[in-house]
Amino acid sequence: MQGAAGDGCGKLPYTKAMSESATLSLTASPLRNKASALARIALLFYGLLIVYASLYPLSGWRDNGLAPWAYLTEHMPRYWTWFDLCANVVGYIPLGLLMVLALYPLLRGMTALFLTIATGILIAALMEALQTYLPSRVPSNLDLLTNTLGIALGAGLGTLVHHLFLEHSRLRTLRNRWFSDQASRGLIVVGLWPLAQIYPQAYLFGHGQLLPIVSGWLSDWMSTPVDLSQLFWDETNISVEQYLLAEAIITACSLTGAVLTLLCQMRNKAPKTGMALLLVVAAIAAKSMASAILFTPDNAFTWLTPSAGGGLLIGAVMLAGLSVAPALAQRRAAILALAISFMVVNLAPANPYFLSTLQECVQGKFLNFNGAAQFLSLWWPFFALWFLTHPTHNTDQKDV
Repeated sequence: MQGAAGDGCGKLPYTKAMSESATLSLTASPLRNKASALARIALLFYGLLIVYASLYPLSGWRDNGLAPWAYLTEHMPRYWTWFDLCANVVGYIPLGLLMVLALYPLLRGMTALFLTIATGILIAALMEALQTYLPSRVPSNLDLLTNTLGIALGAGLGTLVHHLFLEHSRLRTLRNRWFSDQASRGLIVVGLWPLAQIYPQAYLFGHGQLLPIVSGWLSDWMSTPVDLSQLFWDETNISVEQYLLAEAIITACSLTGAVLTLLCQMRNKAPKTGMALLLVVAAIAAKSMASAILFTPDNAFTWLTPSAGGGLLIGAVMLAGLSVAPALAQRRAAILALAISFMVVNLAPANPYFLSTLQECVQGKFLNFNGAAQFLSLWWPFFALWFLTHPTHNTDQKDV
């Protein structure tokens, strides 16, 4: 009896240890094999960007009598530049990288690599085929080859470095430590904001200016010039002060909305001030670099008008007060600020200074990205509002 009791007592710690080990294994496995929502959402956004850029300007569709796959058997283009080749490769590298990361943990290794390459080739071939029906675009088998190379490089890179972004990587640890559980969508939206500055805008941070585009569509449809802005403004009676006030409001509200979109998804122990400053510096750097390339290096800071500077100052004051507000209040303030900016940028009169500056735009190679840049500039406010009003915020368990 003592022996039996002794054996039983002796086995208890071992059984307990095995139970704890199994529990740790079960809890660690989902973390290790958890899919990356950030990668999948980023893939969705980048895929839309690829489609828009490939089919830009999305107008003038017509059937020219050629089969959509005829470009596959044509001779290689005689005229090309190294910039175009590199752009076609680099543009598809992120697509391959994100696709491999998005497939994890469902597929990994060589299976994910080959599936990504095959899918990427189909996407690139489809984009080239659709360009057959666009008079302003020319399908090319050389573009398909360079896009395929980009996909393969991106997929290979994703296979090699997935452990740096997934599983128990330091980046994933920081993401969980600094941001709320529902931040995957918001991080993508915030990350696109600096890139949205590349497209020339009449007002600093003046995204979502759809009224001129709608006017152009109506003009084509009605075969007569249509300017919807004339319904709200008589341009002959507009004063300089009205232009200055409009830019100050747009700049201040857009800056406040973008930064609050970042802050409302950060935990209290996160470096909020540093991350907010990094976001603003990245946006200003992108704006300055784009101005220098699209126009001339002397115009790198042409966007820094007195009204834009005043808007930046007003936005900084607004953020100083709202930065300590609860996440719910920050989210609501961001929605209000972005809505005001969108309304003003579409109702504001055309900026004559911007129109005169636009005439000096250098039609350089950088404009090959014009479609993608315009896509981000037009739709970023809608992406931000979609995230800020997403119902998942109701179940967010972020610390307050």
